[in-house]
Amino acid sequence: MSITNQIRFNNLKGDIFGGVTAAIVSLPLALAFGVASGIGPIGGLYGAICVGFFAALFGGTPTLISEPTGPMTVVMTAIVASLTASNPEQGLAMAFTVVMLAGLFQIIFGIFKLGKYVTLMPYSVISGFMSGIGVILIILQIAPFLGQAPPKGGVLGTFMAIPQLLANVNPPEAILGALTVAIIFLMPKKLKKIVPPQLIALIVGTVISLTVFQGADIRRIGAIPVGLPPLQLPTFSADQITVMFVDGVMLGMLGCIDTLLTAVVADSLTRTEHKSDKELIGQGIGNIVSGICGGLPGAGATMGTVVNIQTGATSALSGLTRALVLLVVVLGAAKLTEPIPMAVLAGIALKVGIDILDWSFLKRSHKVSVKGSLIMYGVLFLTVFVDLIVAVGVGVFIANILTIERLSSLQSAGVKLISDTDDEVLLSEEEKQLLDRGKGRVLLFCLSGPMIFGLSKAISREHNAMKDADALVMDLTAVPMLGVTASLAIENAIRDACDKGLQVYIVGASTKIQQRLQKLGLLDLIAPEHISDDRTAALRQAVAVVDNKGILSGVPV
Repeated sequence: MSITNQIRFNNLKGDIFGGVTAAIVSLPLALAFGVASGIGPIGGLYGAICVGFFAALFGGTPTLISEPTGPMTVVMTAIVASLTASNPEQGLAMAFTVVMLAGLFQIIFGIFKLGKYVTLMPYSVISGFMSGIGVILIILQIAPFLGQAPPKGGVLGTFMAIPQLLANVNPPEAILGALTVAIIFLMPKKLKKIVPPQLIALIVGTVISLTVFQGADIRRIGAIPVGLPPLQLPTFSADQITVMFVDGVMLGMLGCIDTLLTAVVADSLTRTEHKSDKELIGQGIGNIVSGICGGLPGAGATMGTVVNIQTGATSALSGLTRALVLLVVVLGAAKLTEPIPMAVLAGIALKVGIDILDWSFLKRSHKVSVKGSLIMYGVLFLTVFVDLIVAVGVGVFIANILTIERLSSLQSAGVKLISDTDDEVLLSEEEKQLLDRGKGRVLLFCLSGPMIFGLSKAISREHNAMKDADALVMDLTAVPMLGVTASLAIENAIRDACDKGLQVYIVGASTKIQQRLQKLGLLDLIAPEHISDDRTAALRQAVAVVDNKGILSGVPV
């Protein structure tokens, strides 16, 4: 497998045009996210350059555009605020170290091929989490949108200060913010295909601020350092090291989810298939470099990726081109961004927050599933007002418990103890006759489907209903997997039967299941000739046992 991504030169025009167009889309978003995070616009730009370049070079999705995204920015904003509050001198350097850790964890996820597990989350949890991040991004833009400095206390602080922010609104900046949102929302679709509405809003808002509101007190981006960034060395604090590692894992996992979901979108547009584990390694390298350069963390961005593909890109050359275009802007045209009003960037970020909200599922979640809807809204609430990790942990836990309960309820129908003919169990005519001749002294214990831990209760229930008998035939033919908890429940049933003097027969156990039973010491209790793959033959042996005890009327077997 090639170390680098699929860089081809057979579509040079399409890839370069796609990269340049994606760079135009990325510029206003990178500036907005940089400002929103608290790092500054240069952090957003270098995040877009570093993550975009190295993810394109080493990733596994040729047309994917990687850059700072709304979800990653929201998490990074909280990390920056937390670490700078606890350690004003080293907090920002520690935040960049968290970005490096996130990249390192993404590389580990990719090396150990954990990509497929990262996205194994219920959609209700993903929807609630992403919508919660959208709400956070919207709330954090209220203050700059209204022309004021962000209040202390992050999301909760801003939420509680909304009445005060509205009372002290700065009209010129509020007008610029509203104009920005209006341009992005109302710009005709035909025009959007030619030029990104965010760029139009950025230019128009800046021009109006310099002309119509020439004498007004408007907060602007200000000077952006020209040249290569100073390198950030990994910085740790003894009292914050645990928090930093947890934040790194959370940021890395969010980046994985964000990226792989976008990669699926890219696959659907290009009719190709991405390499998820390789993509995670590329994203990890990009985030490590971004952290070293003082940039925001990034992930696969849906908007940039779609624009890139629609403008003709087919290989990773487009992503490299985009990053180089942004680097040229930083090195040579940074002064042009100085007069951009903060309210305009807030309007751009506000629209991103609105787009992150999962409107489709929010509108119909209660129709699809009431439980799923409650989980989604619960995760959304916890994401906004408590903690991102708590929200995902609680959501996944509850969703999985409900799923296990539902599966266990369905699978428990496949756990049956039979002493006579049962119409619900498929038996051959000979098997039915043998059970009838057993007169209840021969028990057939049928299990089917994966025996997960939720079925141990059903196994124990049938075990407790076991009547006096002389033989037990345990049919495991339709059991593909035997979990530990279910194994222990089966062990109890077999040991109890042996203690009562029953002859036990095991039918249809696969090699893996036999190994599990052997480790539990059960096969030492059962005669080798009582282990077979033929249920009918086992029933014949069981009826013969009853015959030999003289309980039947001498009917030959």
